[in-house]
Amino acid sequence: MKKNLISERLITLRKLHHLSQRDLARKLQLEGYDIDKNVITRIETNKRYVKDYEIRAFAQVFHISYDYLIDGTA
Repeated sequence: MKKNLISERLITLRKLHHLSQRDLARKLQLEGYDIDKNVITRIETNKRYVKDYEIRAFAQVFHISYDYLIDGTA
């Protein structure tokens, strides 16, 4: 059972930007978000629900809209 809507888009965005999960965690931490590699792994594998501030963090780091993360639209 999927626990979040963003896992596939998060993987795609991370790979598009040539970032490992660890690299993405570093970028997020530089922006002031306490999201580590293990959290990213669990989100990408649908083992964890995504919190609203995490959606904001991913959108900020990748310069995309919340809508894109959630439903794939601009």
